[in-house]
Amino acid sequence: MVMGEFTQDADLLVIGGGPGGYHAAFRAASHGISTVIVDAEVGLGGVCLHRGCIPSKTYLHLAELIHAARASKAMGIEFGKPNLDIDAIRAWKEGVVSKLVGGLDALCKKHGVERVTGVARFEDDKHVTITGGEISRVKFRRGIIATGSRSIELKGVQIESPRVLTSRTALELKDIPNTLLVLGGGYIGLELGQVYAALGSRVTVVEMMPNLLPGVDRDLVRPLAKRLDEDFAEICLDTKVTGMKEVKDKIELTFEGKNPPKTAKFDSVLVAVGRRPNSGELNLEKVGVEVTDRGFIRVDGSFRTTTSRIFAIGDVIGNPMLAHKALHEGTVVADQLAGKDAVFEPRAIPAVVFTDPAIAWAGCTQEEAKKEKLDVIVKKTPWSASGRAVSLGRTDGVTKMICDRSSGRLVGVGITGVHAGEMIAEAVLALELGAVAFDLASTIHPHPTLSETVSETAGLIPS
Repeated sequence: MVMGEFTQDADLLVIGGGPGGYHAAFRAASHGISTVIVDAEVGLGGVCLHRGCIPSKTYLHLAELIHAARASKAMGIEFGKPNLDIDAIRAWKEGVVSKLVGGLDALCKKHGVERVTGVARFEDDKHVTITGGEISRVKFRRGIIATGSRSIELKGVQIESPRVLTSRTALELKDIPNTLLVLGGGYIGLELGQVYAALGSRVTVVEMMPNLLPGVDRDLVRPLAKRLDEDFAEICLDTKVTGMKEVKDKIELTFEGKNPPKTAKFDSVLVAVGRRPNSGELNLEKVGVEVTDRGFIRVDGSFRTTTSRIFAIGDVIGNPMLAHKALHEGTVVADQLAGKDAVFEPRAIPAVVFTDPAIAWAGCTQEEAKKEKLDVIVKKTPWSASGRAVSLGRTDGVTKMICDRSSGRLVGVGITGVHAGEMIAEAVLALELGAVAFDLASTIHPHPTLSETVSETAGLIPS
């Protein structure tokens, strides 16, 4: 790399330091491609590490500990009421993030990737200007856009107030409100709702759709919904917020729909109604990179944008907006740039809702199979039949398998229950290999484990 007057030269420029961006950068550098990665954060990791996946799962683990301590009373062990030190909890989370950021910095040095801090905007298809850092300009030959996404705001409703939280500010955990309204019954709202409920908030969830977690099969959601009825003060479906204002030390709201909350005033409100791509501030029009009407960057099957030397990956190109999808896309693009014969053709991309119980699924859902008029067999095993689940006191789970009727080939798997996110990988591998149910049924699983429910469910499919 050649340092000019405030200008950095690179064969490959990666804009965005999240999982997709840093995996692309490290992989490209390992192929001998001179690589510069630009991100506004001082440390790599993106939203996932700094304000998303890792902080939320750190807090969720603590929430699980609190719940486990309470549940142990039925097993003959009783703990006292937990003494919460919010400053120490926040420090633990920040320590987790710091440790992982340090690991990424070390990998950056190991692979010889040049880090540039700042916000990148395109001048043309060979240059970007950088604001907020020591380097003011980068000249590049090829580029990858991996700028991710941000929380959607409720236009015309959402107000500016420290009492109105986003997923980002909620993870800062400045205090624990007595009452918290969560707007949105998707995975972000439910995960953070459970965190705050475990820490002492009375949580109310409002969701405009008729069900929690729209798009997830209802039988997988049912065990979680039962638990949430215990954890939350109210769950208000078919309802939306129409107004919001700050009144003294409360947020007062108005609603319309079938099930408005019993109270209209809350100490804090968390807005968790989805995410939108970070594409609007890149000056994409200057390089001819097209976006959809929702702001997602258009790419072809090789992740090439409408400008041939610029690629895009991750949340900024659309659903599923998942970190693990982005990192695999980044690896594929880097391999392509190195002249490798690499393609992104997964049969299944797993999804996990890290609530308690968790929900994980991969492949085709039952609802999708119905819409596509597939002839399938669906079998389920309730965890009440699992010795391991009974011994854990966690029978609130189900393992579900969807197979093609004529061939027995696996087309989808869903799991609800503790550790579901860890269990789904076996199903993803089976889907990728084109396995039939008999393959899973005849695979010896250790006993007693929750994983046995996979082979047991597969055994219900006629071979």
